[in-house]
Amino acid sequence: MMSTPSPASARRAELPAAAAAAVTVVLWASAFVSIRSAGDAYSPGALALGRLLAGALTLGVICLVRRETWPPRSAWRGIALSGVLWFGFYMVALNWGEQQVDAGTAALVVNTGPILIALLGSRLLGDPMPPRLLAGMAVSFAGAVTVGLSMSGEGGSSVLGVVLCLLAAVAYAGGVVAQKPALGSAGPLQVTTFGCLVGAVVCLPFAGQLVQEAARAPASATLNMVYLGVFPTALAFTTWAYALSRTTASRMGATTYAAPALVVLMSWLFLGEVPGLLTLLGGALCLAGVAVSRSRAATRAGTPGAVPEPRPERAPDSAR
Repeated sequence: MMSTPSPASARRAELPAAAAAAVTVVLWASAFVSIRSAGDAYSPGALALGRLLAGALTLGVICLVRRETWPPRSAWRGIALSGVLWFGFYMVALNWGEQQVDAGTAALVVNTGPILIALLGSRLLGDPMPPRLLAGMAVSFAGAVTVGLSMSGEGGSSVLGVVLCLLAAVAYAGGVVAQKPALGSAGPLQVTTFGCLVGAVVCLPFAGQLVQEAARAPASATLNMVYLGVFPTALAFTTWAYALSRTTASRMGATTYAAPALVVLMSWLFLGEVPGLLTLLGGALCLAGVAVSRSRAATRAGTPGAVPEPRPERAPDSAR
């Protein structure tokens, strides 16, 4: 008879994935500060291409050191789709959209992404939708709306900007859902590296702009672009893929709702933007919702009708 792992051992097994998700969210939140700085000197397409080239170079070196092989053929469809949608289209659309609308509007629209991930994951991947996940997402989305409303008012908004942010959210959700099956046969580093390369190829039409703008951009803007490629792209997308391979797309999408709270904190520390009470309340709601969405309902062993939450399939050791 197969023994059932204890709750304590199950929690310990989840710690590496939770730590990887935390690294991802912190680095993606830090990207907000860097994009604001680099965006003054680089156009949306050039910034996306420069970021992806820096990320691809970093990941390529790591792959050479680790002697990573090419991903199996079965993973290429997901890698290509996530590369086009998430690494390529999403980054350009988001950079462009944030130049057209104020930060609050961008936050409101882009934060529909985790909801779309949950809906697509349930429909296409068969992800479970437990009540705690739905409740946590509702609380976090309310927090994101609160943060967005508190940050709106001074900047201008345009229909084009709202559409671009909405397209970015759709591309983000589609990229995550496409990436999940690829992680069943390829390792997180493989999926991230080749997805980043696909995104860089998609953005190659902006190469001329990148060369021209890099020649006159201040060093701080270029350093921020390189930072975006090395940390929020190369490192954070790899830790994201690692965590995603060990849980559902819906739960990982809900985890990213912690980012608005961290952005508020980082803007306070690094940009001197003191948050108001409404902003702090929204950030607290975002974190509370993430905590609820990642929690598990307590059930007693042998309780009639108690069904454990399905565990995602893990990639074979040879594929990691």
